[in-house]
Amino acid sequence: MIRVVTAAQMRQADEHATTPASALMRAAGAALAALVPRFASSGRVVAFAGPGNNGGDAFAALAQLPRTYERIVYTDLAASGSPARADARSAAEQAGVRIASLPANQREALEIASQAALVIDGLFGTGSRLPIGEPYAAIVRGLQRTRTPILAADIPSGVDATTGAVREPAVTASATVMFGAAKLGLFFEPARRFAGELWVADIGVEESAYQAEGAMETFDAATFLARLPRRAATADKRSAGAPLLVAGSEYFPGAAVLCALGAARAGAGYVTLAAPSSACATLRAHLIEQVVIGWNEEYVDDAIEQLADLGRNTNAIAIGPGLDRSDRTGEVIREFLAHTDRPIVADASALLHLKDHLELLRRKRCVITPHNGEFARLTGSAITEDNRVAMLRDFVRVTGITTLLKGPATLIDNGTTLHVNATNTEALATAGTGDVLTGMIATLLAQGLSPFEAARVGAHWHGLAGQVAARARSVGVIAGDVANALAGALAEVPPGPASLVRLR
Repeated sequence: MIRVVTAAQMRQADEHATTPASALMRAAGAALAALVPRFASSGRVVAFAGPGNNGGDAFAALAQLPRTYERIVYTDLAASGSPARADARSAAEQAGVRIASLPANQREALEIASQAALVIDGLFGTGSRLPIGEPYAAIVRGLQRTRTPILAADIPSGVDATTGAVREPAVTASATVMFGAAKLGLFFEPARRFAGELWVADIGVEESAYQAEGAMETFDAATFLARLPRRAATADKRSAGAPLLVAGSEYFPGAAVLCALGAARAGAGYVTLAAPSSACATLRAHLIEQVVIGWNEEYVDDAIEQLADLGRNTNAIAIGPGLDRSDRTGEVIREFLAHTDRPIVADASALLHLKDHLELLRRKRCVITPHNGEFARLTGSAITEDNRVAMLRDFVRVTGITTLLKGPATLIDNGTTLHVNATNTEALATAGTGDVLTGMIATLLAQGLSPFEAARVGAHWHGLAGQVAARARSVGVIAGDVANALAGALAEVPPGPASLVRLR
C-alpha cells in the first residue's frame, strides 16, 4: 500500500522523522538515479537545483550516477541551504559532478536542456510558494520549450502538491519520483498532465512520522494483487460469485448488458440479470451465458416479491444501470433495497431514486458509485476539482455510506480512509464504462470483499483494463473493450513490491 499525503502532511512527516535528513536525501537521490537509465542510457545529464532540499535531492542524484554519464548541476552558487543540502552538494563535488551557475535567462536554460540527454528538475518541492519567481521562472520557461525528457524530483516545479493546481510557469515532466509518499495533487487535473509517469520511492521516513488523521492511500501492484479474490480449486459456479444485477429497461438495455459483461469478466460464476419484462427479449438476444429474468413492471408488489426471491438466491446485488426513472420503478427499488440483507452496489438510475432516501442504505453493506453530476444531485452542491475531496469526506461522514466518486481521479471513501485510484485513464471516458465497473464491483462483493475493498479493487482493475484496451486501440475504445481486457490487465501487473514503485 502507498500512502498519499498533502503538502502539509508531508511537512509534518519530515519534521517528525527520526532518520537523519542527509540519509533521506541520499535515498531520494538514489531513487532519481535509478530511474535515469529509463530515459537516458548515456550522455549528459543536467540538473537544475533550487535553494531548498529539492536542490539537495538533485545533487544527491547526480552524485550517485555512474561516471559514464556527463553530470552537471546548475544552481545558485551562493546558496547553502540546509545542512543536508550542503552535504549532498559536497558529495556531488567529490563524485566528480560539475557544479555550474544557473543560466542567466530563458534562452540559456533552453540551450542547456536541449543539449542534454536528460534534465532533472530539482528547483522547487512541495513546500514552495506559487507562482515561481525570477530568476527561476525564466529557467522553467526554458524547460517548457525543450524536447529533452525531464525527471521531476518529488513534484514538478510550479505544481501544487495538494490541490493539483498549476501556476505558470510550470515544468512538464516525463516522469515524477515522489519521495516517501504519493502527493495527492498529482492525481488531479491539471497536475497529472504535468507529472508524466508517477513513481513513489521509499526513502526511509518512518510510518510513525505520518499523522493518522485523514489517512489517504493508493494501491501498489503487490497490494492490489493480494486483495484480488482468487477462485478456489473446489469452487462451484455459485461459490465463485453469484451476483444479482437489477438493471436495464426497454429504452436502455445496453447498460444492463455491459453491467452483466463486467460481472462475468470479473470472474462471477453465475450472473443473474433481473430486468423489466419489456426489456428481456432484447437482453436475451445479447446475453448467452447470463440468466435473464423479467420482473413485472406493471405491478409494484409483484415486482418487489420477484426481486426479493431472486435476491435470496444470490450473494450480492448491483442495482441501477439502465433502469428507467418512473415513480413505479423508484418504489420497486426502494422497497427491494429496504428489505434485502445482501451487499449492494448502487449506481446510475438507482441513485436518482435514492436521492431523498439515503437512510435506506445507512446500515447496509453498500457502496454507491456516482460520477460528478450524480454526486452533485445527491449533495445539492456543485463539485469541482478543488472541493472533491472535502465534499466526498463530508458526504460519507454525514450519510455513513461508502462512496466511490468517479472521475479523472476516482476517489473511494468509507469514513476512515480515502483511497485515491492511480490507474485512471482517459480511455474510460466513454459511455458504459461505469456500467462495467458496477458489474465488476458486484462480483467482488459476491466473492466476499467488503464494499470499500470491492470498490477500490474494482476501480484499480477497471483502470488497468482501460489502459490495456487503449494500447490495443489508440482511438475508439468502447465499454465492451474494457470488460474484455480485464484478464489481460492482470497479466501485465508486476507481481512484487519494490523500493521504487510505478503508479501510473
